[in-house]
Amino acid sequence: QVQLVESGGGLVQAGDSLTLSCTATEHLFSSYALGWFRQAPGKEREFVVTISRSGSNTFYTDTVKGRFTISRDNAKNTVYLQMNSLKPEDTAVYYCAASFSSFHPATRPDEYDYWGQGIQVTVSS
Repeated sequence: QVQLVESGGGLVQAGDSLTLSCTATEHLFSSYALGWFRQAPGKEREFVVTISRSGSNTFYTDTVKGRFTISRDNAKNTVYLQMNSLKPEDTAVYYCAASFSSFHPATRPDEYDYWGQGIQVTVSS
């Protein structure tokens, strides 16, 4: 069982930056592709970005491309989401997720096997 714990969320103003972290309690961390999803109130959970096992491949949804950057440190069992130029529409609960799938990019929630508990990001205008 893999446990994923997100941190780094909070309340920021539009245009600010924020970095989310997600640490896994699993020594086989490098065996998983990782992704970030988000869910705004009243909306379905949506894909944000994914990174391959080695970190060499990434895929972003269009709405965050150029503003968000995903990275991973397999030695620290941690994946990061650097979010720049935040907008009010980025407000959501952000979830990290781990996937055993070897297919890249994995963009659907059902392609992921483990999920974090979620962390709130609020961007004020």
